[in-house]
Amino acid sequence: MARIRWIKFRIRRFARRHPWITFSVRSFMVFSATFGGAYGFIVGSRAENSGYDPNAFAIGASFLFALACLGLAMQSMRLRFLHRRLRKIAMHNEALVDRNWELKEAEERARSLFESQGDLIVLRDAEGRITFANDAFCELAGKPRDVLINSPFQLTILEQGDSAIEPNGTRIHDQKIATSLGPRWVAWREGLVRVDAGAPAETQCVGRDVTDRTETERALGQARDQADAANRAKSRFLAMASHEIRTPLNGIIGMSGLLLDTALTGEQMTYAKAVKTSGDALLALIEELLDYSKIEAGKIDLEHRPFALHALIEDITELLAPRAQARKLEIAAYVDESLPAHVIGDAARLRQVLLNLAGNAIKFTEKGGVALIVEPGIWPNEISFFVRDTGIGIAPEAKERIFREFEQANDKIARNYGGTGLGLSISERIVRRMGGRINLESTPGAGSTFEVSIPLPSASRGGRQELESPDLAGKSIMLVAPQTVEASLIARRLGHWGGQTCVVSDTAVAQALLPERTWQAVLLDHALGAEEVEALAEAAKPYAVQRIVMFTPASRHEIRSVSTASSLTGYLVKPLRTASLAARLIAEETAAPEIAASAMVELSDETELKANDIATRGLSVLVAEDNEINALLMRSLLTRLGHQAVITTGGEEALESWLSAKSAGAPYDLVLMDIQMPGLDGIETTRRIRAREADSASRPTPILALTANTLVEDRYACFEAGMNGFLIKPLDREKLADALAGLAAAKHVAA
Repeated sequence: MARIRWIKFRIRRFARRHPWITFSVRSFMVFSATFGGAYGFIVGSRAENSGYDPNAFAIGASFLFALACLGLAMQSMRLRFLHRRLRKIAMHNEALVDRNWELKEAEERARSLFESQGDLIVLRDAEGRITFANDAFCELAGKPRDVLINSPFQLTILEQGDSAIEPNGTRIHDQKIATSLGPRWVAWREGLVRVDAGAPAETQCVGRDVTDRTETERALGQARDQADAANRAKSRFLAMASHEIRTPLNGIIGMSGLLLDTALTGEQMTYAKAVKTSGDALLALIEELLDYSKIEAGKIDLEHRPFALHALIEDITELLAPRAQARKLEIAAYVDESLPAHVIGDAARLRQVLLNLAGNAIKFTEKGGVALIVEPGIWPNEISFFVRDTGIGIAPEAKERIFREFEQANDKIARNYGGTGLGLSISERIVRRMGGRINLESTPGAGSTFEVSIPLPSASRGGRQELESPDLAGKSIMLVAPQTVEASLIARRLGHWGGQTCVVSDTAVAQALLPERTWQAVLLDHALGAEEVEALAEAAKPYAVQRIVMFTPASRHEIRSVSTASSLTGYLVKPLRTASLAARLIAEETAAPEIAASAMVELSDETELKANDIATRGLSVLVAEDNEINALLMRSLLTRLGHQAVITTGGEEALESWLSAKSAGAPYDLVLMDIQMPGLDGIETTRRIRAREADSASRPTPILALTANTLVEDRYACFEAGMNGFLIKPLDREKLADALAGLAAAKHVAA
């Protein structure tokens, strides 16, 4: 059957291709059949024995005529059917023609789009020959299309960029190619496409001229590199400037401090204090500039170590107390006892921020005081620090401006109070770096409140405050003090402990209230006057049988002037420490003399105690310092602290002195090593000393760096060289005494 259909199909196709042959064959067959039939009929009818019957002939002729008519009718119906089919086919052909025209038009549009496209479009077969190239590619190649087609033409590549493969297999890469217009950067996208069904896939390459973008990116990269180089140069300059400024500043501050320890006239004392104050102000300015440069360069590093929150806050208030008391201001702190005793964070940076805010509060406050309050924040593990003052306040329009670099509230404040305008900017950036925020509320003429909120999670070992709080439930305490910042915080603390606190600012009113009840304690502020305090304490003896505590400023001679008063059972120093207040309230009445004595010891000059204690066991100290003034300062400080100092002016001399002392059997107890010295610097000298100690397996000599550089890289370099620590210039006498005290204690224990 399949073969028969195939034969019919071939015959029909032959007939469609050769219509005249088909017509001739059909005409011949019709003529042959007609002629044969007519001839046979006529011949048969004339024969004698034909049996011709006219009636039968007529019937037969009629029958044949009927058949012919039927055939003609069927042929007519078929022709009509074919005409309808032909009309449908004609209409379909017209639709096909229209569709074909639309396709051709779309093809022309697509081709014109490809041709006029600014991007480069080229198709290549499997052997790399070009099968299509648009006008942009021909123009860039500088050759006509007919030359490029079926050729393996390649553009001249000057530089090959990075390439990448997308998940769909498309390859992306950049090339710098040579053109008649000069070198150009082209971003290529290459992928396989199939043009015709059954044909092999071809590689389609679409390129876009990205010369401007690439040049811009390279220019930005070069600008970034130049900016990084400028930042590094600035950091090196700041480090050098810091060293060069701190070195003479060390002599100014140190020598003025030594001068103040000598016998001076009143006028000389005034001049010496002015020199030291100016040196301290210059040092603070240098510290601000260095901190700002570090933050601007993104080199600020944060530590995450446990520290005691309560001790940090009270240390800050004690550090600022002399400045506040010199301006006749009060400063006090309050830490909520619900906060953990130890938190994890950067204590040094937090101290820097709070010192700046509290220092500004003292600076811009003429009367009243400054309060540092610490409470839980609004978010988990968040702690809020409030610095409140009763100063001049800040105008609403200046609240945002004061956090900008080198900006202050207005020009009048800048003239009256001075400053660089960097402190708040530095503090705000540090707080943001720590993941916190800083807010300001202020009323001109009434004061300001800075709120610093920082996430400080509790240390693993810490829960709540470790302070032993006194149980004052149901007990009455009278606080006789002016209505000041510290008095309100003390009353708040006593109320938190359960005490019924009565705050009185007039001694006469306090004496009138004494007989009304039995008082657990009467707290008196020495600011009311020595005579008034002593009289009120004497009057309170029958009513406050447990203890009477007196507040005094941190001034030794004022305490000694009333220390013989038998009515006083203990002393506390402002700004008040919570632990000291709790200890006084917990202590028994019989222990009052010891309490008073301990208070006296607490108020003694700690520096003198350290010096006298260390003097009994002096150290042998090698000092490597190339600056003559700083060397003289070091010799004087060490001598006053009871130590023997050997001064060398360079690394080679220091190394020789260390070797000589070791060979003589009397090695140095400590080496104070300047970092920047001509010839052999302090880092290399330390390395050589450590190498000699490693070879001889001897006990390492403690080495402390004397450096004016405060960058983290410099500190790391000191530790990598083998140093045990560092002292930053200008040298702080107390820090030097602490370092030497620790070494002296270790030496005494070893002995």
